[in-house]
Amino acid sequence: MEILLVIAALGAAIILHELGHGVVAHWLGDETARRAGRLTLNPLRHIDQMGSIILPLFLAVGQWLTLGRVAFLFGWAKPVPVDPFALHIGAYRNPRRLMALVALAGPAVNFLLALAGGYALRAAMASPVAAEALIYFIDINLLLGLFNLIPLPPMDGGRIAVGLLPLPLASLLAQAERLGIALVLLALFVLPLALAQFGIRFDPFGDLIRVVLPVAEQAVLTLTGTPIGSR
Repeated sequence: MEILLVIAALGAAIILHELGHGVVAHWLGDETARRAGRLTLNPLRHIDQMGSIILPLFLAVGQWLTLGRVAFLFGWAKPVPVDPFALHIGAYRNPRRLMALVALAGPAVNFLLALAGGYALRAAMASPVAAEALIYFIDINLLLGLFNLIPLPPMDGGRIAVGLLPLPLASLLAQAERLGIALVLLALFVLPLALAQFGIRFDPFGDLIRVVLPVAEQAVLTLTGTPIGSR
């Protein structure tokens, strides 16, 4: 049951995250996502076979068998196509700045979903099963939103940084997007292990899980008036 709850929460979080990108791009005049059929709640239009099914299921089952619980999941949906040069607000056209708004939409959706989950949790405290599902939903949305704000391309935080940094620095950072998700995996998972061999502590993802996520969860429970002991 726990594995199913976590996978369901992750699926909803990543699909709505990508839909958020597409909707904001549409609001800003880009029809690329609409023409690709991505402005829909139909999960089949967003699922990436590896990132949405195989990897999350592998991680969930592996942790359940070894740890007896699911401590962490990672996954992604198919990226929503966006044409930065089609974005505009009236006569204002700035592909770099407006693409940052589109990038911000995904994490923003996850944070709004976490808040919605907090309000639902407050109303569902009498049902242990519903409360457990909602806690997973809150934590996964918070983790996905925070993780995507890491300022490395192709994460949303990297694209936001490209939109906000001075042009010379933005150009250098944008070039790193060619490395894809490999850059993120190297920086967050391989580099910490390598530096640990020299006694250097560098664990941004671990700190995100252990330090930032509990603070964010506490903020959601406080803002929604949910009893703090619900976690």
